[in-house]
Amino acid sequence: MSLLKISLLLICLQLARATNAAVGETAQVSPPSPSADKALLTPEGIKSNAVIQLSPGQDDAPIARLTARVLQQFQYQHQVFNDTVASNFLARVMGDLDAQHLHFLQSDADEFARYRTTLDDLTLRYGDTTPAYEIFGRFLERLIQRASYAQELLKTEKFQFTSDERVAANRHTLPYPQDLAAARKLWRERVRYEYLQEKLNAAIPSKETNAPGTKPKPIKTAAEIHAGIVKTLTHRYDRILRVFKEWDNDDVLQYYLTTLAHVYDPHSDYFGKAQLEEFSMSMNLSLFGIGALLQADEDGYCKIKEVKPGPALRSGKIKTNDRIVAIAQGAGEPADVVDMPLNKIVQLVRGPKGSEVRLTLIPADATDTATRKVVSLIRDEIKLEDSAAKAKLVELPDGKGGKLRLGVIDLPSFYATMEVQNLKDKSTPRSTTTDVAKLLVKLAEEKVSGIILDLRHNGGGSLEESIRLAGLFIRRGPIVQVRDPAGTVMIKEDEDPSELYDGPLIVLTSRFSASASEIVAGALQDYGRAVIVGDTTTHGKGTVQTLTQLSPYLRGNLYTTNDPGALKVTISKFYRPSGSSTQLKGVVSDIVLPSIDNIAEIGESASENPLPWDSIASSDYDHMNRVSPFIEELRRRSAQRVTRAKDFDYVREDMALYQKAQADKTVSLNEAQRLKEVKEAEARKTKRDAEIAARKEAVQKVYEISLKQTDIPGLPAPVGKTNTVAVAAAEGDTADNALADAKPSAVDVNLEEAERVLVDYLGLLPTGTVAVAKP
Repeated sequence: MSLLKISLLLICLQLARATNAAVGETAQVSPPSPSADKALLTPEGIKSNAVIQLSPGQDDAPIARLTARVLQQFQYQHQVFNDTVASNFLARVMGDLDAQHLHFLQSDADEFARYRTTLDDLTLRYGDTTPAYEIFGRFLERLIQRASYAQELLKTEKFQFTSDERVAANRHTLPYPQDLAAARKLWRERVRYEYLQEKLNAAIPSKETNAPGTKPKPIKTAAEIHAGIVKTLTHRYDRILRVFKEWDNDDVLQYYLTTLAHVYDPHSDYFGKAQLEEFSMSMNLSLFGIGALLQADEDGYCKIKEVKPGPALRSGKIKTNDRIVAIAQGAGEPADVVDMPLNKIVQLVRGPKGSEVRLTLIPADATDTATRKVVSLIRDEIKLEDSAAKAKLVELPDGKGGKLRLGVIDLPSFYATMEVQNLKDKSTPRSTTTDVAKLLVKLAEEKVSGIILDLRHNGGGSLEESIRLAGLFIRRGPIVQVRDPAGTVMIKEDEDPSELYDGPLIVLTSRFSASASEIVAGALQDYGRAVIVGDTTTHGKGTVQTLTQLSPYLRGNLYTTNDPGALKVTISKFYRPSGSSTQLKGVVSDIVLPSIDNIAEIGESASENPLPWDSIASSDYDHMNRVSPFIEELRRRSAQRVTRAKDFDYVREDMALYQKAQADKTVSLNEAQRLKEVKEAEARKTKRDAEIAARKEAVQKVYEISLKQTDIPGLPAPVGKTNTVAVAAAEGDTADNALADAKPSAVDVNLEEAERVLVDYLGLLPTGTVAVAKP
């Protein structure tokens, strides 16, 4: 039995002894006082009985006490749950509900300030979750006030946008409104901002990205547009109210204890029963839907945090940081999802296999939030073959009349079978390393000269699998060092003396390469075994979490048979063989490529309260020195190409526009100015798409290799590419019309440059030194 489990049992024995005394006992803390201004709680048009006040459930106390004690004793920093933590906890409890500081008044913040120095005692000693329900209740009252006021404005306001008025796009760091009058001013600004967004969107209708040639809808009159906007926004506020009114005790407890865990660090979490099952399915590769990881953003939008293998990635139309505005089921009307809770959006995105879902998105690179695109996807089970490792073989001219073959292994995660108690659906045991080894052998049989390991979409996973996988590319040696809170360092090694692949290796990374993928990239960089190519640095998640289900430790404390969920706690930190932590700083690329992600708020450094970077003593490992003799020349050649490449010109243009938009913290409410900006963005995109569509096909062949195909001799048929312009012209259309209708396939500019770097690397190596995988 692990030390953590033994300690948990001791904690639970203490809780069990305190159970009888705790029943019916209340904390010696002043009860909540009524608001000084009751009129604020029941303004005109709001009925005082509109909300049924929730109260703590009978299982809240033991779950809350255990969660707080485990975090205090076992989280990496061993931070005592004191008044400082209590103050941060209170701020995040209010902030997580009202991220834009639009609902709570300063008087609410003043009233709840008494919890700044009492939440520690309330939670640790009594398991008293009353503050969660009080704060949520007040939030719901304010939300009702805002919705009522907004809906009245939609009936009476004359929406004209001719002035130089500007509004704050993100109020996350701004103070709460001082009183109801100030709040109503903000609410009016927000309604006008939302109205203009919808009006601009109506002015430039979006086109279905998967249906070239779709005719635009008939032009609506000004009255029809106004009526449609009023309907959309009215429904939006109705829906927001309905969602929060449907919260129950489990929802409140989930948000409260998750917030407490996040006070300690971004990766510690409380999982209720439903959230635990979601986590288990993600580890077992049993996901359903479109294959996208969603995240609630501070501005009320749901953001695409990560695109994983599945319909979304295959479409080539959905990008990281795209924001979801609406979701439609099949041919149905789109449902507005702005300000909708994340779990509800996930439910809308998911659905039966084979069914259609249409996402209305604000593109990540849009310079104006009124820009829209609509992407239609067919839901599918995220099959193991999609979510597991896969490969492709790229065949291109070698410049000497022959062919050069390169292998690309796409590894979306470090997966391993994870069993959760009482989970009905059991998965077939899988191993990342076993799967990658099969692909390496297959590529060796097809005589590739070099390998690219693509970790750009890899957010981590099994630590043991990452160690084993790194061992495929080196002989025996340390892969990662793990330090616990006491300072004890454990060196985890690859103990297999064999080296499955000994040839030239590129590791392609991004700001979304995290955790276990950073361990592999960092180790291969330290050994001098691989050239790291990609974004400036990786994500920077260098911490270790352990997942513990709470039910075995609370059976004697629960009054019902409800599943209390689980707690994921950060207990250690990762360090590379060289001693440098991957935490916060990540793994810096040897060859950095231009990317909007290099300047966006992405990665561990953009998280609240991340653990710091540090270093420890280097371990003893073999410096293979495969990269350093060539790295400067590889950088020089890559830099020359990147400077000249049209696709990287587009990337740099997007970066400049993004930085300009980020520098301006406000948004104009001048309709003419905004419409001009939106049209300029549309024209820029149309011109860019036309240029890409008119290009000649690359002189190369691409063969996609799944795990099933590793046992089949030879290669499948090469992936077909269609030159849209050529096909249309051959059918009698004019070249100009064909070009206008062309829909270019997505250009994977970073992968293409990584292939060129690998070709350069092969050319610089001495003749006869290139080894390959051992079949």
